Amino acid sequence: MFSGIIEKVAKARYSGGKLYVEKVIDVNSGDSVAVNGACLTVSEIRDQIIFDVGEETLKRTNLAKAKLVNLERALKFGDRIDGHLVTGHVDGTLKLRRVLRRGNTYWLAFEMPKERFGIVEKGSIALNGVSLTIARVEKSQFWVQTIPYTWENTNLKFLKVGEEVNYEIDIVARYLKGILGDRYGPGKA
Repeated sequence: MFSGIIEKVAKARYSGGKLYVEKVIDVNSGDSVAVNGACLTVSEIRDQIIFDVGEETLKRTNLAKAKLVNLERALKFGDRIDGHLVTGHVDGTLKLRRVLRRGNTYWLAFEMPKERFGIVEKGSIALNGVSLTIARVEKSQFWVQTIPYTWENTNLKFLKVGEEVNYEIDIVARYLKGILGDRYGPGKA
């Protein structure tokens, strides 16, 4: 479990089922690390941190293409949760559609995921592992805003329009959807 508060940004390279990440955090073999929001296990440490990447993870994430990744070590009991609860189970990827800067705020628009139920104003979403608040919802896209600290200390500032990010729908929204199913959909109350 993670909080979506990024510790470091690191260079990364994928090859032959393994992700090689610049060693910018202290970890041990077997530790869980969120890499661009995907929970991976440290398989080996050399001059780089090496992760095995399974087929499903490779299919659902941007890890094969990512050159810079956000890193967060797993939470420990008693840690503060400054973001929101992030499982590291990436739902898929979304494309960045637009970036605007107003004053000290960066606004980013992303395409709407298939899990539209989890996209609500003031709700939470993890993008490349970063805990963000959904600021505005439109028909085919949603907006998040970042403050200068988040902008400078994550890989969001390197994104180009059309580039994909990993996303994770808020765990509370996911469980509510699972419990309620379609019982309360349009025309059903």
